[in-house]
Amino acid sequence: MPPPPRVEIRVDLDVISANVALLAERVAPAALMAVVKADGYGHGLLESARAARRGGAPWLGVATPEEALALRADGDAGPLLCWLTTPGDDLAPVVAAGVDVTAYDAREVAAIADTAAAVGRPARLQLKVDTGLSRGGATPEDWPGLVDAALRARDAGLVDVTGTWSHLACADEPAHPANDAQQAAFDAALAVMAQRGVDPGVRHLANSAASLLRPGAHYDLVRCGIATYGVDPAPGAHDLAASGLRQAMTVRARVATVKRIRAGASVSYGHRWTAPADTWVALVPAGYGDGVPRHGTNVLEVLLGGRRRPVRGTVCMDQVVVELGPDDADRVEPGEVAVLIGDAATGAATADEWAAACGTIGYEIVTRMGGWRTVRTHHGEGTAP
Repeated sequence: MPPPPRVEIRVDLDVISANVALLAERVAPAALMAVVKADGYGHGLLESARAARRGGAPWLGVATPEEALALRADGDAGPLLCWLTTPGDDLAPVVAAGVDVTAYDAREVAAIADTAAAVGRPARLQLKVDTGLSRGGATPEDWPGLVDAALRARDAGLVDVTGTWSHLACADEPAHPANDAQQAAFDAALAVMAQRGVDPGVRHLANSAASLLRPGAHYDLVRCGIATYGVDPAPGAHDLAASGLRQAMTVRARVATVKRIRAGASVSYGHRWTAPADTWVALVPAGYGDGVPRHGTNVLEVLLGGRRRPVRGTVCMDQVVVELGPDDADRVEPGEVAVLIGDAATGAATADEWAAACGTIGYEIVTRMGGWRTVRTHHGEGTAP
C-alpha cells in the first residue's frame, strides 16, 4: 500500500453538488450556471463539472476553448458557455461541439460566422456588453455595431443568438453605486436589441456575489463560480455559514519533523520571527511552491494536534514552520497531519481566513493550491465518471 501523500488537496464532490443545489434553489426561477474555469478553481475541471451537473446545474461556464473541449471530451453534452478567445484560436471544434461562444466585437462575430460556414452548422453565439468593468465586452458606444453584426450573421443562417450578458465589478459591495449603474447599462443594451428585433436569448449579469445579494439582477440565468466551492464571494457582506454553503477543499500535509528550539532562536529566511521562550516547532512540507502564499509569513494558522497553531517565520518554497508551544504536551509526532485549510466546521482555517490574513481573496487561495508534487484526491458519490 503506498504511503499517504506528503501534501494532499482533498475535494469533497458531494459538497460541491450540495452547494449547487442550494444555490439553484435560492436563485430560482432563474437558472444556474456553475463556473468551472481555471481547473474548477483548483478543485478539478472534470470532477467539479460532473458534481455541478449532479447538483442540478443546467449550465456550465468556462473561460477558454480548451476547457470547453475537455468537458465535451469527458462526455458533457449540456449547455456550456466559453467566453475568452484570442485572434487565431481554432474555433471549429468548439462550434462543432455545440459550445456557446462569446463575441465582444464585430470582428469576433465575423470570425465565428466564418467558422460556422466552414463547419456547416450555425454557431451558438452569446454577446457580451461592457457595462462598466472595462474588461471584455462591447462598450455602449460599440454595442449597436456588435448587435448589427450578430443580426447579419443570424439572418445569413450562420449563428443563433443564445444569450446576452455582462459582468459586475462591485457585486461584493452591495451598496456600491456601480451595481445600479451597471444594471441600468445592461437594461439599456437589452433595449437596443429589442429595437433591432434581436432576441437576446438567456440574459445573465449576476456572479456569485450578486446571486446571493442582488435578486433584482438574476434575470434568466446567474453564474456562480466561487460560491459553488463554498468560498465566500463577498466577505463581510453576508454570513456564509448561515447560507449553508460549505468549503469543498481541504489541504493537508504530513509533519516532516518536530524539534525544540530555545529562546532567542530565529526561524526561517530573514529571521522574521524569534522565539521569546523555549518552544516546540514542527516542519510542515508545504510552501509557496504548493500554493501556500508567502504573504502568510507569521500570520497564517494551521490545524494540528487538535488545535490551531501559528506559522512562524517566512513561508518557504517547500515548507513552513509551525509553532506548537512551550510544553512537552504541546508537541506532535512526525507524520501527523496538519490541515492547512478546510471546512470551518472541523475547526480548520478556511480559505477566506487565509485570504484575509494575506490581504487577498479566497478565490486566489484555492485556485493557486497545487502543483505537480501535490496529490489532489476526490471524494463522494460523484468521484467516478
